[in-house]
Amino acid sequence: METSNTAIDNASGTEASREYLTFSLGSEEYAVDILKVQEIRGYDRVTHIANSPAFIKGVINLRGAIVPIVDLRIKFGLSRAEYDAFTVVIILNISRRIVGVVVDTVSDVVLLAQEQIRPAPEFGAILNTRYIRGLATLDDRMIIVTDIETLMTSEEMGLVEQYVN
Repeated sequence: METSNTAIDNASGTEASREYLTFSLGSEEYAVDILKVQEIRGYDRVTHIANSPAFIKGVINLRGAIVPIVDLRIKFGLSRAEYDAFTVVIILNISRRIVGVVVDTVSDVVLLAQEQIRPAPEFGAILNTRYIRGLATLDDRMIIVTDIETLMTSEEMGLVEQYVN
């Protein structure tokens, strides 16, 4: 019998909880759907690509696949990243494309029920929250739950082909 990372409420048939990989960027904690994570690696040297946006650190060769590496700290407009022994690259599988994201540290895997995730507050034009699924509170931790697929497939990222129906 195969098990799933998503628990289904038998009475309603709705999603009851899901596992998320948590990571930090500066002093904030973020989460990404564990089903999008392929692997976690230490940060290593990248090959820089001329004329790429600042948040694209370059590319790496991952077992024969050329993988773009995105620094989420730069993409989210946070303070300048310091790369050290704790800096990690989360390799994601997004829309059949492999993409790496640089984060400060990976924390753990948490199980969040859908009702634990509150919608992100609206900030109007000053802050774009379209890449945030919501905010979750776990014990005394506030976790920003990202919509990593929407972020990585956005036109501004240019990493994944846009499919037109």
